[in-house]
Amino acid sequence: MDGVGPGHPGFLLMPKLNWNIIAPNIADAREQLEEIEARIKAGNPPKPVEFQIMMQHAYHHLNFAWNARHWSTRRYAHLTQEDFQAGGKQPSDLDFED
Repeated sequence: MDGVGPGHPGFLLMPKLNWNIIAPNIADAREQLEEIEARIKAGNPPKPVEFQIMMQHAYHHLNFAWNARHWSTRRYAHLTQEDFQAGGKQPSDLDFED
């Protein structure tokens, strides 16, 4: 939402971001990416299947940070299987260039 800031009429209607959910998921994704990078720099890059699993793990946390950004901390603390699956899916509301 470009241009939507404190002075914009719709600003107060925007749902609050839950940084208590976003921050640890970003941290977990970063940790996973740093592990991949460290292994490459050390001359011990992940094998293809390891790399796939590591990337899936990083994306899962990035997806969760986005998908659960408006959830309550209580909901996040008591995830249902449906919540877990929904949170980990690639976001459908972010535009990615083809």
